[in-house]
Amino acid sequence: MRDKVLIVEDQFIEANDLRLMLEKAGYQVTGIARSVQKAIELIEQEKPSLVLLDIYLKGKLTGIDLAKRLREENIAFVYLSANSNQDVLAEAKATQPYGFLVKPFREKDVLVALEIARYRHEHSLESGFRREAALQKQLAGLVTSAGNWQHTIMKIGVAIQPYISFDLMRGELKEADHTRYSSGFLRIGFNEYQRIDFPEFRVMTGLSMQAYEVLQRSGHTDSIAAFYAGKAFTELCSRDPLKKLVAGYFGMASYLSLPLHLAGGGIFYLSFYSRSADTYTHEHLALFNRLQQALAETIDAALAIKKTPEGAETLKEDPLPPDGNSTRISGFEGIVGTSHRLLNVFDSIAQVAPLDTSVLILGESGTGKERVADCLHRLSPRKMKPFIKVNCAALPASLIESELFGHEKGAFTGATDRRIGKFEQASGGTILLDEIGEMPIELQVKWLRVLQEKEIERIGGSAPIKVDVRVIAATNRDLEKEVAEGRFRLDLYYRLNVFPIQLPPLRERKEDIPTLANHFVSYFSRKTGKKITGISAKVLQELQAYRWPGNVRELEHLMERSVLLAKGDTIRDIVLPDQKETNHATDAPRVKTILENERDHILEVLKKCEGKIWGAGGAAELLNVPPTTLQSKMKKLGIKKEHTL
Repeated sequence: MRDKVLIVEDQFIEANDLRLMLEKAGYQVTGIARSVQKAIELIEQEKPSLVLLDIYLKGKLTGIDLAKRLREENIAFVYLSANSNQDVLAEAKATQPYGFLVKPFREKDVLVALEIARYRHEHSLESGFRREAALQKQLAGLVTSAGNWQHTIMKIGVAIQPYISFDLMRGELKEADHTRYSSGFLRIGFNEYQRIDFPEFRVMTGLSMQAYEVLQRSGHTDSIAAFYAGKAFTELCSRDPLKKLVAGYFGMASYLSLPLHLAGGGIFYLSFYSRSADTYTHEHLALFNRLQQALAETIDAALAIKKTPEGAETLKEDPLPPDGNSTRISGFEGIVGTSHRLLNVFDSIAQVAPLDTSVLILGESGTGKERVADCLHRLSPRKMKPFIKVNCAALPASLIESELFGHEKGAFTGATDRRIGKFEQASGGTILLDEIGEMPIELQVKWLRVLQEKEIERIGGSAPIKVDVRVIAATNRDLEKEVAEGRFRLDLYYRLNVFPIQLPPLRERKEDIPTLANHFVSYFSRKTGKKITGISAKVLQELQAYRWPGNVRELEHLMERSVLLAKGDTIRDIVLPDQKETNHATDAPRVKTILENERDHILEVLKKCEGKIWGAGGAAELLNVPPTTLQSKMKKLGIKKEHTL
């Protein structure tokens, strides 16, 4: 007898059809529930391993309400639905189901969906245990006598980044309400962190020693692990002026506090800040509860090592991937920038690239979706196999099926030869289906079956053909809206949306504009044979004030044109499109960000020092920061020495 399945469906005919299908296939149907209350009773009595769950049920409680309980009890479930609006789809997706079945469905669709759900459920548990075991082992091996406690804390951050994302991490040891040790690490690159200790933080924020001590004494501490976002984070900052200062200076929007009670005495607080408001969840608290003993033992051992002198430094680490494999990630060729939103994309790529999981890349036109697909293939075990790209928007609807699946000779008028489709060409490798939102809905059914059953059938063919292909899809459309309006199948959307990667528009990562602009200038200078060495500060300010509706692609084309028109070795003028058409802001002056003001201030000081950074009379001395800190800041803000001339 196969798995025990509970059917939660209030339409008798549909529920009975499902029961007959499942019993014929060898499943044990534990019952049919027409309400959430009845389903709860059957779950307690029968303990099913899988639940087929209709979203819309009669009564006050819906299938989504039941799904939340199933998730807590670790029971796999697949939604049944005829249609869904955007709000319902978003709410259903948040429960993390193991599949969607769209009514009406064929028997094979139901059986395949259950097999996939069972497989994903078992492997998600197994994978989670393996990943956490690897992390526990990694934490235990971090402390060495040659290191120091700050370096170990930074290594903890690097190890935990794939599980608990952060833009700033702080570590503080408190003994009897007195802070003994304190150190922080700001993420400035994919595997690059800048250490910010007490002296550097005071210089950055302009705090006196007395003011800092007052803020620190009035700070809020959590007795248990907790996270704050949105209104809760705003209220936390109003109660804790030091956290408010950190959040305002670095642009943070959420916070996670992990207190660790050490065997050596005192409480060590690991604090994580993120510039995204939705980073931290209850799952992070559950993970911490499982890791707290390993973390406490690692920090206890690290604090036993003699503390090194305070000072800012930039640290680079090559952490092991979650599975313990020591292969280094070589990089993300073709993608330029270090903004926190782009670093989150890098994290996602590194996490999913080694797997065969389908990936859905979402983003506006010009954000670099094809570049991300290139990285996913290049960093995967399939990198030596074919990478086939198909632009669905460029193919006539009548030819898409033939293009993807191929056809036999004589299958239709004009089919004079057998044609091998893109899926067969990509066998063993990867296929990118770009602009997937343009695919006709009648073909979406066939493609869904390819994803589920791993087989295709040529037009005019007599037998299915097994294919081993990793699928990456990309679109600039809002697929949830397309689903709600009936232009995209819900079950296909969910099957693709196993691992979505959302690319930020350029206007949301403006700190990357100087780096991108200089990258394109360098590239087109080499290509054209012109010797362009830089971009003036005035032009960079204009670039950062523009909204970039065409994103990185628009910036690339603009810099190519600017290189061709440049008369000297520096780009001093640029012609931007009429911003009245693209800028939806009012006529009021734009308020500069903290990073833009910081960049302007550093440029002003560098000009005053004629570009000198080190030594007496240098910019680092005037700014009262270590030269290494200033150089790291300049790199992050895209400041080169030629900008000061």
